Amino acid sequence: MTSRSPTPPPATAKPNAAAYLDTLLSAARPFIRGELEAVDKNLPSLVAVLRSVGAGECWHKHGSFLDHLVDIYRILKLWNSPDSVSICGLFHSAYSNSYVNLAIFDPSTGRDTVRGHVGDAAERLIHLFCIVPRHALIHDEVLFRYSDSELVEHLRDSQISLQSIRSGGRSDREEAWRKKIRSVVPEEGVVVKHIKTGEGVRVSRRVIAVFVMMTMADFSDQLFGFQDLLFENGDGRLEFTGNNFSALWPGDGKPGLWMNSISRMGAVYSLIIREEAIFIEERRRAGGAEVDEDRDEGTELVVPPVFEGCTRVLGAAEQVEARDLYWEAVTACGGGGGGLEMRAEELLLRSIEKNPFVGEPHVVLGQLYLGQGRFEEAERKAERGVTLILEWGSPWDKRMSWEGWVAWGRVLLMKAKERSWPHTSWGIVNLGLVR
Repeated sequence: MTSRSPTPPPATAKPNAAAYLDTLLSAARPFIRGELEAVDKNLPSLVAVLRSVGAGECWHKHGSFLDHLVDIYRILKLWNSPDSVSICGLFHSAYSNSYVNLAIFDPSTGRDTVRGHVGDAAERLIHLFCIVPRHALIHDEVLFRYSDSELVEHLRDSQISLQSIRSGGRSDREEAWRKKIRSVVPEEGVVVKHIKTGEGVRVSRRVIAVFVMMTMADFSDQLFGFQDLLFENGDGRLEFTGNNFSALWPGDGKPGLWMNSISRMGAVYSLIIREEAIFIEERRRAGGAEVDEDRDEGTELVVPPVFEGCTRVLGAAEQVEARDLYWEAVTACGGGGGGLEMRAEELLLRSIEKNPFVGEPHVVLGQLYLGQGRFEEAERKAERGVTLILEWGSPWDKRMSWEGWVAWGRVLLMKAKERSWPHTSWGIVNLGLVR
């Protein structure tokens, strides 16, 4: 029996912040403690399989391939994904794919082996994920066909349409947002070319949605400043057009400019979910089937909590400015003292204003407030920062691990509630216990 992550509140809801944080922490705690069997009794053996075939020996962007696979599982699980989708994340590149050459399992001889470990539903997703031209499918054929402003407009209009049909109202297939999403991802799905054989492979609209969400998790875990140098992503659009192959890994560790792209993925994902809900209700009203398995309607489409439930698009320019403000605060002003603290506070507040969707600036600001004895403000910032970091399931500032950021943020929150903070260097390094 697998554990179930908390369902994130709707974007419009205003839950009790402390209670919501507790639910997030309860879901995350088995991962933080390394108690994988508490998440799924089969998870330790699945990780052991990946370890036994050398996943831990493979380099992968920000660490080892094994670390990345487990991280993706964690993110998807914390986003409340179905078991088949989460396990697909754990084995998502096991046959190699259009992004990386990491064929741990041979797709021509290993499918039965993988199927025996993960089950039919998960193996089917894993195999599809590895044979479709994912970059072309997700970016060229879907993401790049929308502007930011169009996504914002269609998110607004689609929510109105969904609320109308849920309240018993009529639907209109000729609405601009519906016509656009159907032109991009038709209700019958798409046929793409197998990346190795060239034969046609049909991918349902719901599986495309799953792959969009998985790509959100995939990119959020592995992208940082090194890829911005590699692909010359100075404008933050992440269009993979640059070719700076001489960029030195790992670079300076600066947070990457990937959030505009992932917010756009989240917006498209929401549009697909809403169109699917309306399409199925239209069919039901017409006397059609409740569930069409040929369209993979048995696969649940959950809404990740990031970007306020995938309802906000972060502008590329705002993303760049927010990142640079944060980086100046933690590098040029990180030593503290004198006017630097005032400057750091100003920079962090401006960073949060530009990009309110990541937790690390809140956490750093919480520490600054603790040092100044501003405990109530520190508590609010630490609480918000830890909440966002838990929602993501991965760090934005990858100089420290996700577990490290969660632990540090919880220390700050505990000390803020206690209305105390050390004023010696030894006092700082002796911090660590969280109750």
